[in-house]
Amino acid sequence: MPSIPMETPKTNGSIRDANSLFTTGETEELDFSKLNMKQTRPLNIDRQRSCDERSLTELTVSVSSPRPSFRNLDGTRTTDHLDSTRSGLNTPLSLSFLEPHPMVGEAWDALKRSLVFFRGQPVGTIAALDHTEEALNYNQVFVRDFFPSALAFLMNGEPEIVKNFLLKTLRLQSWEKKIDRFKLGEGVMPASFKVLQDPVRNYETLIADFGESAIGRVAPVDSGFWWIILLRAYTKSTGDSSLADMPECQKGMRLILSLCLSEGFDTFPTLLCADGCCMIDRRMGVYGYPIEIQALFFMSLRCALHLLKQDDEGKEFHERIVKRLHALSYHMRSYFWLDFQQLNVIYRYKTEEYSHTAVNKFNVIPDSLPDWLFDFMPTRGGYFIGNVSPAKMDFRWFCLGNCIAILSSLATPEQSAAIMDLIEERWEELVGEMPLKICYPAIEGHEWRIVTGCDPKNTRWSYHNGGTWPVLLWLLTAACIKTGRPQIARRAIELSEVRLLRDGWPEYYDGKLGRYVGKQSRKFQTWSVAGYLVSRMMLEDPSHLGMVALEEDKQMRPLIKRSASF
Repeated sequence: MPSIPMETPKTNGSIRDANSLFTTGETEELDFSKLNMKQTRPLNIDRQRSCDERSLTELTVSVSSPRPSFRNLDGTRTTDHLDSTRSGLNTPLSLSFLEPHPMVGEAWDALKRSLVFFRGQPVGTIAALDHTEEALNYNQVFVRDFFPSALAFLMNGEPEIVKNFLLKTLRLQSWEKKIDRFKLGEGVMPASFKVLQDPVRNYETLIADFGESAIGRVAPVDSGFWWIILLRAYTKSTGDSSLADMPECQKGMRLILSLCLSEGFDTFPTLLCADGCCMIDRRMGVYGYPIEIQALFFMSLRCALHLLKQDDEGKEFHERIVKRLHALSYHMRSYFWLDFQQLNVIYRYKTEEYSHTAVNKFNVIPDSLPDWLFDFMPTRGGYFIGNVSPAKMDFRWFCLGNCIAILSSLATPEQSAAIMDLIEERWEELVGEMPLKICYPAIEGHEWRIVTGCDPKNTRWSYHNGGTWPVLLWLLTAACIKTGRPQIARRAIELSEVRLLRDGWPEYYDGKLGRYVGKQSRKFQTWSVAGYLVSRMMLEDPSHLGMVALEEDKQMRPLIKRSASF
């Protein structure tokens, strides 16, 4: 395993080798069902394995071209460590025939500059490196922001920084967490952390934020999910299960799951959340059961199912996870799914229905259907709506939740295809001139005042309110590859290459088409850089998809008869 070149700052703290924390063990991994990849270059999937089918990480493409090289953190390129970081797997070649682009080198340089070191070891990347603006909390390492950076390093054959990050955030999880004398759950992962340097003692410490410093003082629900998913991606990429098998990692997963699987008064298998608990970290009316959290919850449960050991504690969680997954998949696929046919059903809903025979189970008033929805919904296509709760259906499109639904196989193959159909049919609305809308449509006028509390940053078609976020490009690319539509991702990547570097890697864009650099957007936003790199590397080498994609579990598939898209 290659080491990351670095300069070791002088500190009084000793540098502990993360390898010394490892134990030996094996991780049971998911198999992947055969993909229907609709492209001119067919994929050859080797099925000569005694126990299981080849997974997506072992996907190979039958074309002859040189093996891709990797960029080290010092700027040099090498192919020497290719096999060691892929557990001997063959390297598939490009699905997309993307031409080399000068942005790639610039992106790696920007990503390298964003590295954060703690006692001589790289532990993450800061959110943004914009020296023209006040740092605020953009100089911290965010768990959700680091995820695409971690994927870029894993794909580049540099896993050490990802291991360091996982171990450091795991240690922060064990801290006592209090906000205004109220103690948070033991399993809460930090939203972010920063390295605090004491020049007098020449010593470094970590300072974590569990929500006590966040906008609205909301704890991050998604951080724990991203951590579990990243642990699985690390294990899948390196072929090394010893990190996940560590007692500390096993305990960390159980603590996160204990928070999510606890029993209460809720009658739904979905996870009840407050506004501001995820990527949309300001008041945007996503309180309740937001699609982003439910999709991440589903995916983290499936990842944990194959990372947890089969010991006494692990078996107990296995049983609870399986039960929750079955209930959650049925609920989401049945009640969150919307296509033309189901929209027509809701349009004709009767209200005040009682008993288990009720069709309108959540007592949604048909008059609450927004006018924009009837024009937005194509005859062919569908998506998971933003939220479902008593008398409330948030029909907005949320990109992250729908892409994660595809990658986790929360969406059935038919639903995944319908989501991609919708993106193609509504390209101008969801992609426009710069990928990719975080949600659609924007809320404005009186609704904006009520829902956002007159938030001056979330004005219409800006920031979280219909803004365009380049980081979402990697999620779209992964979803495109999994559904056999790489040409959609290629088109989106080419759009981003027109302006992304020229505009200085902005955090987000404004306007209906994403034409304008966001009015308060930071430049050199690290996850905008990493999202682009991951998109290109994944399209050039689709075996990387195995780090972030799971096959469908046939046992969790409900009988859903409706959908004109299917």
